[in-house]
Amino acid sequence: MELFGTDGVRGMAGVKLTAEVAMRLAMAAGIYFKKTAVTNKILVGKDTRKSGYMIENALISGLAAVGFDVRQIGPMPTPAIAFLTEDLRCDAGIMISASHNSYEDNGIKFFDKRGNKLNEKIEAEIEAIYHDDALIASSQATHLNIGQTKRIDDVIGRYIVHIKNSLPKSMTLHGLRVVLDVANGAAYRVAPTVFRELGADVILMNDAPDGRNINEGCGALHPDQLGDEVRRLRADIGFAFDGDADRIVVVDEKGNITDGDKLLGVLACHLKQQDELANNGVVATVMSNQALEDFLTQKKINLYRSNVGDKYVLEIMQKEGLNFGGEQSGHVILRDYAKTGDALAAALQVVAFIIKSGTKASEVLNPFELYPQLLENIKIKKKTPLDKIEGYADILKNLEAEHIRPLIRYSGTENLLRILLEGKDGPLVHKRMDELLEFFGKKLNG
Repeated sequence: MELFGTDGVRGMAGVKLTAEVAMRLAMAAGIYFKKTAVTNKILVGKDTRKSGYMIENALISGLAAVGFDVRQIGPMPTPAIAFLTEDLRCDAGIMISASHNSYEDNGIKFFDKRGNKLNEKIEAEIEAIYHDDALIASSQATHLNIGQTKRIDDVIGRYIVHIKNSLPKSMTLHGLRVVLDVANGAAYRVAPTVFRELGADVILMNDAPDGRNINEGCGALHPDQLGDEVRRLRADIGFAFDGDADRIVVVDEKGNITDGDKLLGVLACHLKQQDELANNGVVATVMSNQALEDFLTQKKINLYRSNVGDKYVLEIMQKEGLNFGGEQSGHVILRDYAKTGDALAAALQVVAFIIKSGTKASEVLNPFELYPQLLENIKIKKKTPLDKIEGYADILKNLEAEHIRPLIRYSGTENLLRILLEGKDGPLVHKRMDELLEFFGKKLNG
């Protein structure tokens, strides 16, 4: 598809994602959602990027033009939009965010009335409407059928109560010192409120968004700073979120960063111990380390693998009747509490596990050792289909013979080739990675 990638529509604001594109995309989405509309309302939220103002107004204009009323709620986490879309009985929800990207980029994510991300079939249908000039023109509302907008500021409390309810009511965070790095992003108001109301001693980092500092040297992509603060302040634990708070990184009391696969393993065991792991299964992506699968097998928990992207994780969760899954990058889906990755819900489950264990974070967040795994990104000029590249098939055969697991794919949102190699022989994995970087550099940038 031309517009939609692995997670909605994303690109540089004012270049790929212009006001014109946003308005027309909103019209196309509105036309699609009109087919099943009940309340004639669509919810719109955003993160803290400066370009969010431009895109928000363009979306509102497009939705109103095809007859939808819009409810604006300002900066809120992506999982809050998913929850509130259903809670407020809206026909759809839209989140304006480029997630972990820097402020120059922005994006548009769509949710259906149940708060679920759209599947590829629906995205393709919306994109087809986007390119249909006649349908766009004939769908314009007139007179009193033109939509209107309303800003509502009190819904933040609904989401806060919802997230707090994911922690057992018998549990308190009194006596727990927590450092939160909110990445100057969408969780800068919600996250500290949740933890403080539950009784924690909260220290905030990067909570002064100015339109350009979102994700800038902070948050889930840069957790080293958080680790330093946790050690300096002698905190019990630290949590770093990304710009729209659907991704989490956990830091223990020693300042050590918890690997995302280890986090999935820990939470899976926690849920099973509480008899809350539906159908005794977990979904992770093809990127997850084989050591996670071996660990879960030892715990008699089934692992299902999906394509990269939290919406693909969720699809398999729905198919298999599971309530837990995620990505090693920090997207953690607790389906009993959220329709997408929710950093706050995940953070509270981590805290609950630590409190119930009666030990320190460093003692429970390192349950197994990872197999050597390398991930490299190559900037490329063209995205030639991998199976059309001469010599590619032979490379795969050789890696398999050496018991090295490869995952080679193009980014869905950027001109990047992502290469992951994993195997028990670390030096050999490094050697093969160097060879692959040279091989693809010549084939795709020559």
